[in-house]
Amino acid sequence: MENAEVTISLCMIVRNEEETIARCLNSVKDIPDEIVIVDTGSTDRTKEIVQQYIDKVYDFEWIDDFAAARNFAFSKATQDYILWLDADDLLSESDREQLLELKKNLDPLMDAVNMPYLLAFDEYGNVTFSLRRNRLVKRSKNFRWIGAVHEYLEVYGHVLNTDICVTHKGSRENDYGRNLRIFEARLAKGDVFSPRDLYYYANELYDHKLFNRAVEFYQKFLATDQGWVEDKIAACGKLADSFQHLHEKDKELQYMFKSFEYDVPRAEFCCRIAHHFLQAGNHAQAAFWYKLATQLEKPVDSWGPMIEACWTWLPHIQLCVCYDRLGQYELAYEHNEMARTYRPDDPQVLHNKKYLEGILGLGHD
Repeated sequence: MENAEVTISLCMIVRNEEETIARCLNSVKDIPDEIVIVDTGSTDRTKEIVQQYIDKVYDFEWIDDFAAARNFAFSKATQDYILWLDADDLLSESDREQLLELKKNLDPLMDAVNMPYLLAFDEYGNVTFSLRRNRLVKRSKNFRWIGAVHEYLEVYGHVLNTDICVTHKGSRENDYGRNLRIFEARLAKGDVFSPRDLYYYANELYDHKLFNRAVEFYQKFLATDQGWVEDKIAACGKLADSFQHLHEKDKELQYMFKSFEYDVPRAEFCCRIAHHFLQAGNHAQAAFWYKLATQLEKPVDSWGPMIEACWTWLPHIQLCVCYDRLGQYELAYEHNEMARTYRPDDPQVLHNKKYLEGILGLGHD
């Protein structure tokens, strides 16, 4: 007996999203059986636009707590599953079709469905930065959002990994300093920060270029030896970035290597270490780390942030540079060709190809 098609509530919290909300809602056409939109204080045409799609918009007084707003939105859902999006997210047509197909065939024993979240793209439209999020959750499980800022959805049970992607198309922040103000107000009140709070507060400090304070709170986070392993690894990267801004090269390198304490080496850190040696003119050492990046197996269904270039073309084009400077032109050419399989029209790759074919006496194709 086939499963009956599940029903879906789309739940969103919005504020001053007149530029993006229609695009988002149009991209999910025919997927939700119900749309729940909670407005947290728009002063533009957001609510007017939304009312072209649904009759009722819920108002929620903003209390500096994203989890509270999202939980309120979830509380208004009535269908089998809840899909959540932000107003500057969308589904491509192919992803929309895949989600419609999943809706028809989803095993109702599944408690949650996670999807890649595509956050950045290169000039050729290739994904350069992504992570995973639980996007579709069973309403009857009463999963809750946790965290006033950088909230997360606490999910357990049977989780389905899919390749259905949500694409982020936002380029602006309604209130750039809002999250930092929320954290600092909590700190002033004497709130005890969880390890996760320490990490995200450090991120806000870093984003506001307060690098010394960012270092302090990233180090406090790592000192707890608690929290998600992906956050620990990311904190090492941010500490390295912070020390780069503070012109402390030794500490920058120290935290690149520290990332290896938490998991097997990641291509992102191998490329960073390689770049450190390349800048210092240590081409053989740089080549070692770039080559290691090419030999690592890309994680399947990784939940952490991934810089796609480090797992694909970037170490190859940099190996071309290293081997050229070491006088190993055949190897330089070989790795440039590998980079060309990923970026066939890249001007730098094509320049390298012509240059090395001239040295090696090869014909042009």
